[in-house]
Amino acid sequence: MKIFDVHIHYPRNWENFEEDTEPMVDRLAEICTSVGIVKGCMLTGGRFGPTYERGMEVLQKYTELFIPVAVIDPEEIDGDGVQRLYDMGYRGLKLIGVARPYDEPDYLPTYAKAEHLGMPILFHMGVIGGGLDYSITHPRRDAAAAQAFQRWLAMLDRLPARNVSAARMSPLHLDTIANRFPRLRVIGAHLGNQGNYEYSASVARWRHNVWFDMSGGETIERHAIERRLIGHEFGIEKLVWGSDCGMDEIKTHIDRFEAMYDLLELTDDERERLWWRNAAEIYGLETPVYAGE
Repeated sequence: MKIFDVHIHYPRNWENFEEDTEPMVDRLAEICTSVGIVKGCMLTGGRFGPTYERGMEVLQKYTELFIPVAVIDPEEIDGDGVQRLYDMGYRGLKLIGVARPYDEPDYLPTYAKAEHLGMPILFHMGVIGGGLDYSITHPRRDAAAAQAFQRWLAMLDRLPARNVSAARMSPLHLDTIANRFPRLRVIGAHLGNQGNYEYSASVARWRHNVWFDMSGGETIERHAIERRLIGHEFGIEKLVWGSDCGMDEIKTHIDRFEAMYDLLELTDDERERLWWRNAAEIYGLETPVYAGE
C-alpha cells in the first residue's frame, strides 16, 4: 500500500517557537516512511511556520518524500509572490484564516499564477480546530483536556487574537474559483467540514478540478460513514487522504481509515485511488487514464 498524504503540517514546538525544527522534520520523515507514506505535502511557512527559505533548506534532505507546499496569506502573496515561491521550489499552496472570502477579487491574481504554474491549492474549509474538541470531552471531566485548556490559556498572551471567520472559508467559494480558473487543481480540506458537507459534495459533483481531503479527525470520519459521504455523496475519484494530525497519531489515523474502508467494503482499486492515485494525479505523479483508452 502506497500512501499520498496531502495534508502534513510542518512540525514545530508550539510552547517553544525557538526550538530547532530540523530534528522534528527528521523524526516526521521516519514516521511517514514507516507507515507507508511515500509522498506527502509539507505545508510550510506562513504566520506560524518557519520562513519559506528555512523551510526549503530543511526539506532539501527529503525531496523524494515531501512536496513543499507554501502556506500563504493572499493579502501579502500576489502573483509575483507565487512565482517567487515556485522559483524557491514550492509546488503547491495552502490557504487558511484569510481576512476576506476565498473568492475575493483581489485574490484572483494569486490563483491565476498558481494555475499558470500548475500549483495545486489546498484550502482549509469551515471552522478552524483548536486542539480541544468539546463535542467529545471537557476540562471538568478529563485530565488531558484540562491540560490542553491550560496550554491554550498560556498561549493567549503569546499569540495575537485571530481575525478568522469560517464564513470566509466556505466550499461555495471554491465553486467561484473553479469556474474562474478551470485548470487550477483545488483541494478543499476536511470534506468541507461540519455543516458544509452538502455544499462540498455539490461543488465536487460538478467542477472537474475540485477534490476534497478526508482529514479532520474522528467526528468527520464518523460523519463520512453515517452520512454515506465516501463513494456516495462524493465520488471515489473526488477524494484524497490527509493526516493533518500530530506525527505520533499518523499510524492510528491510517488504521482508522483502513477499518472504515473495510466497513464500506471498498474494492482494491477504490482503496488504491483514495490512498494514492487521486492525489498522485493531482500532483502529476500519475497520468490519468479514462474509459475507452
